[in-house]
Amino acid sequence: MRLILVALFNATLLILSGCGNRAQRPEQLRTKPQSESEIQQQSQAKVSDLNKAATTSVSFNQANAANEASQAIERKIIRNANLTVEVASPIESQRQISSIAESHDGFVVTSEMTQQTTEDSSKPAVSVNLVVRVPATQFDSVVQAIRAAGNRVVQEKRTGQDVTEEFIDLEARIKNQRALETQFLEIMKRAGKVEEALAVQRQLAEVRTEIEKLEGRKRFLENQTSLSTINVTLQTPTQIVNAVGFWYNVKSAFADGIDVAAAIVLFLIRAFIALLPVLVLIVLPVALITKVVIKRFRRGRTATSTEEVEAAG
Repeated sequence: MRLILVALFNATLLILSGCGNRAQRPEQLRTKPQSESEIQQQSQAKVSDLNKAATTSVSFNQANAANEASQAIERKIIRNANLTVEVASPIESQRQISSIAESHDGFVVTSEMTQQTTEDSSKPAVSVNLVVRVPATQFDSVVQAIRAAGNRVVQEKRTGQDVTEEFIDLEARIKNQRALETQFLEIMKRAGKVEEALAVQRQLAEVRTEIEKLEGRKRFLENQTSLSTINVTLQTPTQIVNAVGFWYNVKSAFADGIDVAAAIVLFLIRAFIALLPVLVLIVLPVALITKVVIKRFRRGRTATSTEEVEAAG
């Protein structure tokens, strides 16, 4: 009996559910035309969401690519050095250093020779200053070769400046300015008025000027990082003079006396030359005028006294 009741209850539920579905179908058919517009709006919204998501993913991909490129890029370092080396013959060492630079794919930018007087006038002190530029990869080997070419290294200074960050920033700014230039060119093609075209052309000229500045700075950094600069001073060994002893003091005192006497003579000569125009243009005319006045005054006194004597006689 229980089984029969359970079967009847299940059948009743099936019938009721079927009736409910049939009742809902007409309502769904009636509401279908109204839901199509909503479905289109929803689809458009989904498409826009997908586009945003795609744009976001692209930007993230570009950012990751930029980060990877910045990590993979070779570091840009400006390396320079200053060397002061004592050599037996600066002129011969100058040729030797020029050969060293050329053998390492470098070159000499400037070369200057100077002479300085010493106590021994027959052997003046000679110094040579050179500016050498060599590839950055050959920097250490060239410095070592220059050190080996001299007798003693008096001074050595090396400097390094990392400009990698500035170099990457310049590349990014140039890329942005190029994209802006392309946009302005497209806008100029669509410009319908002369005023609009002129305004766009002004903006385009400013962008191109900025691109030239950035590219110039980039080329400068590339040149400085690819070629290292080495300043070399070649000089003869410094003579150490024994500054003790009686005869050395006598010799120094005699030399000082000669220097003082020469200075006094030169001072008198310069004073005479400086006062000569004053004597010629001022003192001499005044003396002549005074002499003439005195003569006339004496003649007048002589004539007066003669007249008085004749009158008295």
